[in-house]
Amino acid sequence: MDYPSIRSNRAIVKWRILSTLLLGILVLMLFPNCSLPKIVVLKDPLTPEEHLNLGLAYEKKGLLDSAIQEYKLAAKKLTIAYLYLGNSHFLKNELGEAETYYKKMIKKDSQNGDAHNNLAWLYYIKRENLDLAERYALRAIELNPLKDPIYRDTLEKIKELKKQEFKKLQ
Repeated sequence: MDYPSIRSNRAIVKWRILSTLLLGILVLMLFPNCSLPKIVVLKDPLTPEEHLNLGLAYEKKGLLDSAIQEYKLAAKKLTIAYLYLGNSHFLKNELGEAETYYKKMIKKDSQNGDAHNNLAWLYYIKRENLDLAERYALRAIELNPLKDPIYRDTLEKIKELKKQEFKKLQ
């Protein structure tokens, strides 16, 4: 039996590749409005944790819309992603959206001190619901004493603002 040489096989492979490329170019030239085949990913290749980390990377680069997209994907399985969604919307000055996500985080994990503190801070920034903000800040301190200095700063600022508001009324 006669076997073809390796050299002739390489030539055949090169010819096939070249002819396929030329045929593809010809098809694109003849039918420019036809869409190319699309690749559809049926299963997300990233884990929720990877989406969360990708969101953090986007957020650090200031790409908040991309971060929000990743956090939304992570939120399908990770409750903590709601906190990150709230933070990203807060950074975009979308305070209504931020409030929604902080409340959703608190509803899903009532033991998260950061969510309580961030919602308290949001109310402080908006200068509304200051009594409620104070309760959220106190709850944050109760839930996570290790972050007492951070949460207490929020609480003190809220109390100070409440005093100013009270003085204005008198």
